[in-house]
This record gives sequence, structure tokens and C-alpha cells, in this order.
Amino acid sequence: MVTTIPQTPNIPIQSVLIVGNYCHDVLLQGGAVVAETLGGAASFISNVLTGLSVSFHLTSKVGVDFKYPVNHDPIVVPTSKTTVFHAYFDQGYSENAHQDRVLKRVEVCDPINPSDLPDRKFDFGMTVGVGGEILPETLERMVEICDAVFVDIQALIRAFDENGTVKLVRLKESGFYHLLPRLKFLKASSDEALFMEVEEVRLWCCVVVTHGKDGCEVYWKDGEMKIAPFGANQIDPTGAGDSFLGGFVGGLVHGLVVPDAALVGNFFGSLTVAHIGLPKFDLRLLQHKCMLSNILQGSELCGSLCWKLGVNGKGRPYNAVMLLLFCQ
Repeated sequence: MVTTIPQTPNIPIQSVLIVGNYCHDVLLQGGAVVAETLGGAASFISNVLTGLSVSFHLTSKVGVDFKYPVNHDPIVVPTSKTTVFHAYFDQGYSENAHQDRVLKRVEVCDPINPSDLPDRKFDFGMTVGVGGEILPETLERMVEICDAVFVDIQALIRAFDENGTVKLVRLKESGFYHLLPRLKFLKASSDEALFMEVEEVRLWCCVVVTHGKDGCEVYWKDGEMKIAPFGANQIDPTGAGDSFLGGFVGGLVHGLVVPDAALVGNFFGSLTVAHIGLPKFDLRLLQHKCMLSNILQGSELCGSLCWKLGVNGKGRPYNAVMLLLFCQ
């Protein structure tokens, strides 16, 4: 049974703070530029939350060379350039790098300081740096002003060699380890999870580990759960984990319990890998993709929502969580 908290027009949706820099992403293959897109976890997460009708405040920094239109203006640093990442898809796997690509930071913007954050309280905070812009003191300020803080581990453990190539350091060596007991959720990919002791961290906060096409796992102090995936034709994995986190938090904002919110995260991750750059979400796409084989089969809620969308219940049952979120 899906647990939800009904949202009404008279009740403002819970507030979300996103902290992380926008980036310029350049995708290369065979020595040639395949695409140039808006990047940074903040861009993918804000795209998902907008699709889920979740209001949010975004704190992000860019340089004067920032070239993409966005709905939430960043802080423009006149003496800095926008962070730029080059993603090489034909250099194979190297130690500490992504298996599907090698990432290099070729430009870096200023870090986000505690003074850059708004002076107000939020229900949810999302720490989603990608280029080393999150400082320990900034995360500490976030846990002071946000009731629940969600952290993507890449904001904590990414380091960069002399060529700008992304490396990973162990979480205990990151300078953020002492803040773990004050976090609500820590999200990591299966590769990144190797750089922390999941069995130890789960005693302090909930840990979500994504496994790409195999879905994700949620760990907490007294248990764990596997969450089923959605099928996808992968074109570009960039931003999939970010979109997962956006969908996960968006589901929680809409009142879903953690397993169902993680399912929403899997859904948006699957949409993202099928695109280069930011995906565009529309109802027809969601109707086509909203299927899952393991929840609410035969339930009155699932049947009524499928009827509402004009789809039948033959074959695999439809994902009532997603239908609920996008059709209420």
C-alpha cells in the first residue's frame, strides 16, 4: 500500500534548498566533441523538481562566461569562470574513475560559502556539489537551517589530480565525516559506495546506493531494501544519479514513504540516461514509462489511476506511485 500525504491548494508544498554549482559539460568521443550541455547536479535536480511541481531555492555559483538560460538565477562571480567538465567516453576504466567515462574538471568556479546560503529555514536541504564547491562549513550551515539534509557523496569525496581528472577519496578522509550523524540521507553510486563503510554509516543516517540498470538499495540502522529498476536505453549516463536524487526527494516532499520515493528516483534516473543533457518531461512520456511489476498489483488505487489515464491493466501493472504524482 502506498502511503501519501494529500496536498491541497491551500497548503504550501514543503520548502527545498538545493546547493551546488551549475557547470558547462562537454562530452567527447574519439577525440571529437559530441555535445555541449548545461551540467552540474543542481541543473538535473532542479529539472526534476520542476517536473514534480516542487518549489525550491537554488544556491549556485557561475562565472561571467555562463551561457545557458536557467529558471533560477545563480550567483555570478565576476572574477571567476564557470566550472567546466570534459567527459571522455572512450578512455576506458581507470582507478577511482567512472567505469563508463573519464571526467576532467578543466575550469573551476568559486566554492559556495555559508554566507551565500539564504537566511531562512527549509524543510529539505540538498547538498549536490560536483566540482569541489561544497565546504565542510557550508554543509554544517545547511544542517542548521534545514530540517532534513540529503547529501550526494560526490560532493564530499571528489578530488582532482594535477590534470583535473576526477579521483575519489575515502569518506573518512574527506573532512566531512564528523557531520554524518547530522544528515538524514547519504546517496552514493555503487562505485562511490566502495569509498565508505556502509555498515558503519547506516548507523548514523539512511544510505541509498544506486546500481544503474539494477535499481537501488536503501540501508538504515535496522534494515535494508532493494528497489526495482525501470528499463532504459542508455545514451548518456551523465546526470542519472542526480535525477534519481531529485525524484527521491520530490517523492518525499509529496508525502511518499522512503521505498516509494526511491522508486520515483529510479524512474527519473531511467529517463535521464536516455538523453544527452537535460531530459524534458511531459505527461505522454510519463504515461508510456510508468510501469513497474512489483507494487500495487490489482489495487483499487492502481486500477482507478490507470483508468484515469485511459490505459488498461493488461501485462505488467502500472506504477501507481508515478501516476499519483503526475495526475492528481
